[in-house]
Amino acid sequence: MSEASASDAAATMPQVVDNVAVARLYGEPLFSLPTDLYIPPDALEVFLEAFEGPLDLLLYLIRKQNFNILDIPMAALTRQYLSYVDEIRHRNLELAAEYLLMAAMLIEIKSRMLLPPKRTAAGQEPEDPRAELVRRLLEYEQMKLAAASLNNLPQIGRDFVVAQVQRLQASQVRLPDVSVEDLQQALMGIFQRARLVQKHKISREELSVREHMSLMLKSLQGRRFVEFEDLFDPHRGVPVLIVTFIALLELAKESLIEVTQAEAFAPIYVRLAYTPT
Repeated sequence: MSEASASDAAATMPQVVDNVAVARLYGEPLFSLPTDLYIPPDALEVFLEAFEGPLDLLLYLIRKQNFNILDIPMAALTRQYLSYVDEIRHRNLELAAEYLLMAAMLIEIKSRMLLPPKRTAAGQEPEDPRAELVRRLLEYEQMKLAAASLNNLPQIGRDFVVAQVQRLQASQVRLPDVSVEDLQQALMGIFQRARLVQKHKISREELSVREHMSLMLKSLQGRRFVEFEDLFDPHRGVPVLIVTFIALLELAKESLIEVTQAEAFAPIYVRLAYTPT
């Protein structure tokens, strides 16, 4: 390559470090970002909607420019803030309303900084107009970091699902137990009916509790429920009734029969004890 052609190529090559292109536009290398880049207002509308409010936007601008939050350059920050809000306020006043309020606050702080500081008592420094804004920004940043920490914690439905197991268990109806007082009242009622048919015959009879227990078990075979009164025969006299009652108590004690009652003062029923296999 001749010296003339080399000099022409160097003249057409942009003066950039190492001649490294940052992008390509229509196939041509782009060595620097354009200074007159047009940003559509719709894009700024989406940009503002991505923030949760004016403080969020201010904090973004401060961190993006590496400003010291304790010594904010109000002129540069206000200029950048207004450049974003001014584009959107013509298209969406509802979105820009709260941002415009913060813009007025920034302009007021900037104006107060241009004025001479107010005189204070001896030995005290004048109050910084940015102090209240700095305090709000620091509190907002702390709350934002805390919310981000909470959001990073595992959440049900987003990061994991709680396992649920359904246990199917056959429901077995458990009838209420019969109290001793209920049995006593039922027995007294049988005694009263027995006296009405009592025969005046004196005889000696040997009664076996075991025999009546066997007879009662046989009478309950094949029957689901037997009413308490049907187990007694008033015509056989009070001694037989007492032995029959003792036989019933022995069978209940040995869990061979069940004495049940649906509710208070309801009829009493007796059935064979059910033993699940």
